[in-house]
Amino acid sequence: MRYTARQTGTLCVFLAAVLYSIGGLCIKIVPWGGMAINGARAAIALIVVGAYLAIIRHPLRMDRWVALGAVCVFGTNALFSVANKMTTAANVIVLQYTTPIFVILATALFWRKRPDKLDITACAVVFGGIVFFFLDSLEMGGGAGNVLAMLSGVSYAGVFLMNEMPGSDPISSVFWGNVLSAATGLPFVLGEPALRAPALASVIVLGVFQVALGYILLTIGLKTTPPVTASLVSGIEPVLNPILVAMFYHETIGPFALIGAVVVIGGVVGYNVLKARRDAPPKEEADR
Repeated sequence: MRYTARQTGTLCVFLAAVLYSIGGLCIKIVPWGGMAINGARAAIALIVVGAYLAIIRHPLRMDRWVALGAVCVFGTNALFSVANKMTTAANVIVLQYTTPIFVILATALFWRKRPDKLDITACAVVFGGIVFFFLDSLEMGGGAGNVLAMLSGVSYAGVFLMNEMPGSDPISSVFWGNVLSAATGLPFVLGEPALRAPALASVIVLGVFQVALGYILLTIGLKTTPPVTASLVSGIEPVLNPILVAMFYHETIGPFALIGAVVVIGGVVGYNVLKARRDAPPKEEADR
């Protein structure tokens, strides 16, 4: 039963990463500043998350740990949105995907959980694949957009660790994080031009699917998926994100991208197969 629950949780994390991957393209399509986009999508996401809380009858909580999680959600969303307007989608996502490194460091420093060899190896393979994937286009020039993308990676690590916090309530953190995003971002909308149909549709997709449904799936997945595993499973996001932007927004990616994609996907799949085999109960015990 536990093994099945972990598989389901891992699938939820994977689906959340797929939904997150549409963010780069949709943000590029909307001709607004990053804070305005983040505020508008958060306001839409609040309706969906609020409805979800009502359906499952989950009471909304607030304490210091929920607040810390909310700050991580806000930081991840706001920094990612602003950075996407200041540099390429490839730059943003590869720098944000330093997240597994920060998750491993945080779990070792604050929770005294030493990563095993499989975690470290998988992290190295996936991160190496990401760097290789963007070998043609990554510009580590120290620009403001790159700095913000890196900081987004730090806050994203906090999102994966929400379930590890004492008395945590990740879905409440998601709700309050979006409240903070809406409160800080909506004032910027006042100075932006009216949106045409494609851009308006992009904002709605961002709010409903990329933010609301993405975070709902992630919070469900984190209940049974360790944070290091979850951050590695999300390796599909930095592969799909720039591919979608290249296909529909014409930000090109080089030939090394295909090799990088194989490395990342192979690393994530291999990690989960090996993890499942290692954590599976012995055959004699499973047959009881």
